[in-house]
Amino acid sequence: MRNSSVIEAKDLNLTFETNDGPVHALKGVTLTIDKGDFVSFIGPSGCGKTTFLRVVAALEHPTGGSITVNGMTPDEARRQRAYGYVFQAAGLYPWRTIRGNIRLPLEIMGFPKAEQEAQIDRVLDLVELRGFGKKYPWQLSGGMQQRASIARALAFDADLLLMDEPFGALDEIVRDHLNEQLLHLWGSTNKTIGFVTHSIPEAVYLSTKIVVMSPRPGRITDVIESTLPRERPLDIRDTPEFLEIAHRVREGLRAGHAYDD
Repeated sequence: MRNSSVIEAKDLNLTFETNDGPVHALKGVTLTIDKGDFVSFIGPSGCGKTTFLRVVAALEHPTGGSITVNGMTPDEARRQRAYGYVFQAAGLYPWRTIRGNIRLPLEIMGFPKAEQEAQIDRVLDLVELRGFGKKYPWQLSGGMQQRASIARALAFDADLLLMDEPFGALDEIVRDHLNEQLLHLWGSTNKTIGFVTHSIPEAVYLSTKIVVMSPRPGRITDVIESTLPRERPLDIRDTPEFLEIAHRVREGLRAGHAYDD
């Protein structure tokens, strides 16, 4: 394994046994994610995007092949607190303030109180929520709640951030703004990010690498290395280079359906 590799999957398989027979969630997935990559996973529902992220996070366990996270098994990486995880819903506790929600993983991990406060201040600044720490989740918009969820995942400063369609339920204007903010956050922290999305423009705008997946069973049909610059204003989406990458993603999604029964 190369020193720069954060995630290394080789011929990864995952089959769920159900009452209706086996479900092949992942089949033959081989992928390398390097330090500092922003990798988006795109494909139709049921193609294994979220399942792959859950395997990385040791929330699911493969039935074949191998996967390492920072050179360790996913279970070891979880114990080493190697990643933060942002789910589709913000998942904030309504009885805790925003600071209290962000503090929760730090409390669980036993950080000293002074360090907890310093980390909370740092991540509130990163997601542009300074001044909202004493608010409760219900007092914030959906977009602000997701930013608070990202802050919580960043609080213990893991180098890997796993994001499962965090902006899917938000309207387009808010989503565009959060995409811009996420790119800025990625650029300023040099985190490695794995990001699940159903949106082709979102995948192309955010990523250094786009992994296109097919349904039944979940497999990779294309891995697209982005040629876009790291600095990406929103209007880059109107450029021929952007549209060319989006076209290749769309073609990869079409090709994936050739595997359908």
